[in-house]
Amino acid sequence: MPDETHASIQDFPPLPERCEVGVWLTAADQSALFLQQAPIPFGDATNAHPHIKVDAAWSYQSMDGFGFALTGGSACLINRLPLPDKEALLKQLFLPDGDGIGTSYLRISIGASDLSDRSFSYDDLPPGNMDTELARFDMAAGDDDVIPLLQAILALNPDINIIASPWSAPPWMKTNHGFVGGELKPEFYPVYARYFVKYLQSMNAQGIPIHAISPQNEPLHPGNEPSMVMEAGEQADFIKNHLGPALRDAGLGAVELFCWDHNCDRKDYPLAVLADPQARSFISGVAWHLYAGDISALAEVQTAYPEMKMYFTEQWVEAGGRFADDLRWHLKHVMIGSIRNGSSAVLEWNLASKAHHDPNPDVRHQGPHTPGGCHNCLGALSIADDGIGRNVAYYVIAHAAKFVRPGSRRVFSNVPDALPNVAFKTPGGNIVLIVLNDSREVQPFNIQFDGKFAATALEGGAVGTYVWPSVGPNIIELSCHTGRDRRHPVDRDMTPQFIPSVWIPAIPAGTTNQCLNSTTLSVGPA
Repeated sequence: MPDETHASIQDFPPLPERCEVGVWLTAADQSALFLQQAPIPFGDATNAHPHIKVDAAWSYQSMDGFGFALTGGSACLINRLPLPDKEALLKQLFLPDGDGIGTSYLRISIGASDLSDRSFSYDDLPPGNMDTELARFDMAAGDDDVIPLLQAILALNPDINIIASPWSAPPWMKTNHGFVGGELKPEFYPVYARYFVKYLQSMNAQGIPIHAISPQNEPLHPGNEPSMVMEAGEQADFIKNHLGPALRDAGLGAVELFCWDHNCDRKDYPLAVLADPQARSFISGVAWHLYAGDISALAEVQTAYPEMKMYFTEQWVEAGGRFADDLRWHLKHVMIGSIRNGSSAVLEWNLASKAHHDPNPDVRHQGPHTPGGCHNCLGALSIADDGIGRNVAYYVIAHAAKFVRPGSRRVFSNVPDALPNVAFKTPGGNIVLIVLNDSREVQPFNIQFDGKFAATALEGGAVGTYVWPSVGPNIIELSCHTGRDRRHPVDRDMTPQFIPSVWIPAIPAGTTNQCLNSTTLSVGPA
């Protein structure tokens, strides 16, 4: 083995003499809403304020996209806008140019979600009937606006990624024969697997490729409408013996399969599913929500199974909440927190809702929704007769989606007190840094990059996105085994118990070698 030295970065081209940082700001008091600010220059001067050091030579996960759930209710509201308003809105939502925010990932339901106007599946039958051949499978059973709206979106941006999840199987397949709760009967596992196949084939036939699926939304939440319980052992069985093989045999093996799709308090569930090697062979990753638990669960599961992607697929905003509080919480935990813990995609909940104002000013009813569905889920957009409002989730996603295009990679940045942040290098060569001031006071700080400094400040509770050109230093993508023979992504701010030290062979750029016995080290251009 070659002589080993501590990892070091050197001899990279300097920044241009007149490099400036573009700034986009959202303030807690809404005085600025994703508003471009005057650029700030890089220079040699420094000061005593905290430094956020960005090092693009250290690279982590690749990003697949940022976005929202396109629920049946959201699609209905958007599709019924006057055509000029609808076309302008779709451009702003799905293109990154001009005033567009560049949404790059959508989540949709297989059948109804709780933000459809009613519960339905694609094979509903009168009580006591069965359709094991799926002869009555009908994609037009409900949420009529989703497919035409998706087609319009893909015509604008054909690279949009889509993940699809069911809230319930058809009731005739379930133990309680209803849409709320119940479990999938084991004798219908193979039929339900073919139900997924027919859905994916039907979407493909209509020009809507589905990038990924999960077998069940929130499998331990039986009280939503619709909903279905699926325990970890049942999900592993369904994936390894039915769904995975059905996708493979139908030529749909490229569709990524994510397990779990529920909260961070039950990491035991995805760990149990992934512990089954046959099930794991069909799985691409784990999907997460954060209505309970801590976002660090993503990193813990990825530490155990580093080949698995982590996706953050849902977090609601409650109608009647405070913009400042929601902005701070979602930026800290959903956006920055999930990505720093390994997430490759970040999706907020419903894209659009319509408010129905109760006489009580503290109550805000949102719609559409099923009779037992979420009545106070605030959309990223509020669509009313008098116009379109943009709410906190819109700005949370905008701060990343516009600049951190799919294929961007997270890069190293340290985290000073009260300044949670995350940094990326884009396919176009830009550096993007998202910073939250998690305090109530003005916080001055410096952005440090390639030996240069850019001095800036954020008001309490504000978020800023900072964008500047990289001169293209080499990227080191590094991971190593621990004594337990599990691979861990190397992060300079990881705690010693994960990676006590890192040594790499001294090898030329553009070649590969081995790190700690078995893990490939790649050094080369970004």
